[in-house]
Amino acid sequence: MDLKSKSLPTNVFQYMINKTKLQSVINKYYLNVNEAVKWVIKDNSLQIDFMSPTKDIIGKLTCNNFELEDSTLAIYDTKKLNSLISICSGDLLLELEKTNKIFTKLKISDLNFNLTYALSDALLIGKVGTVNIPDFVVKLNLTTEDIENLIKAKSALSQVDNMLVTTTTNLDGENVCEFIFGDESGHNNKITYQIMGDITEQNLKIPFNSDTFKTILQANKDMEEGTLNISTMGLIEMKFKTEIISSEYFMVRKAETDF
Repeated sequence: MDLKSKSLPTNVFQYMINKTKLQSVINKYYLNVNEAVKWVIKDNSLQIDFMSPTKDIIGKLTCNNFELEDSTLAIYDTKKLNSLISICSGDLLLELEKTNKIFTKLKISDLNFNLTYALSDALLIGKVGTVNIPDFVVKLNLTTEDIENLIKAKSALSQVDNMLVTTTTNLDGENVCEFIFGDESGHNNKITYQIMGDITEQNLKIPFNSDTFKTILQANKDMEEGTLNISTMGLIEMKFKTEIISSEYFMVRKAETDF
């Protein structure tokens, strides 16, 4: 059956999207914790603002060429939506259904399955906070190799959630930012990874949660461009771009650390 051959009532709107692309959109904001969000579709662009329950992550995602009708879709249980999508394959047909001008259902179909996800009341979705952008003293360009190596470093010490970010100079006298996983001092295990960049503050030492950091990197492994900036107040800004998806994250420092 051709997914595009369906005859639709006038209150239903369609969009074809590849499963991998849709999962990439979801994974970039979900991060295993951000369940309730609003999908805001306007002028064929999807925007999702999100904030973690502990408010240590605030972010925004934009996906271009998302050709559904202008709408606000209240997604209350992203884990459930992801679970439904996981059984599908290939290209997916998304359909919006509304009653009395309110969107009530998101229907997802492939060649084998017809799924229905019930949309929530937008009033049940909490407001996302704002971030006052500080001056950044560390500005790094991330390569695919950097992302892979940082994920490997964290995975090697998977039971430790500490990551200390420091600034120093390497053996050649160049400014570098160090990502130290584990315990920086003493006799415990640790892994250090260095990235050169535009660094204007030396001897910076700020702790972050390495589990959260790794989750963000894993969700953006498909990036074509990536940047990471750090302020002296303990805020990391990460930005990633693919051909059609842009994602931005603000991650705050850990209040306490074992370093």
